[in-house]
Amino acid sequence: MGKEKQKERPLAQNRKANHDYYILETLEAGIALTGTEIKSVRAGRINLKDGFAQIKNGEAWLMNVHISEYTQGNRFNHDPLRNRKLLLHKKQITHLAEETSGKGITLVPLKVYLKHGFAKVLLGVAQGKHNYDKRETIKRRDQEREIRRTLKNYG
Repeated sequence: MGKEKQKERPLAQNRKANHDYYILETLEAGIALTGTEIKSVRAGRINLKDGFAQIKNGEAWLMNVHISEYTQGNRFNHDPLRNRKLLLHKKQITHLAEETSGKGITLVPLKVYLKHGFAKVLLGVAQGKHNYDKRETIKRRDQEREIRRTLKNYG
């Protein structure tokens, strides 16, 4: 009897990231959270919509990610928009710093999930899309949907 692989249920996803950016590569990172923050994250009260990550002084930081206050928290509750440290190896941080040094390249949180009881964030090294690229993506998705629909009706 082998150890079953635990399903990673996303607690929050940044669906707009794939629409606004080309995702060049992804990387998993841990998040340093306080007690009330992890309880809110487990309850799914996290919003990645405007979030991004930065490398400052050899450390990776998750910025502008909203984690709602814990409802049963007391006066020691956390600030919902505080910057949170990302837990990465030094080599990974230097690699990300090199990747994001190019023009128009940024770090975007794609999803947050629990893995073995710890909160993890999937970071994407992303390059911004232009409006005409977004329209092309929408057109291609509509064409694929139409093809699937005709194949389904035909078969």
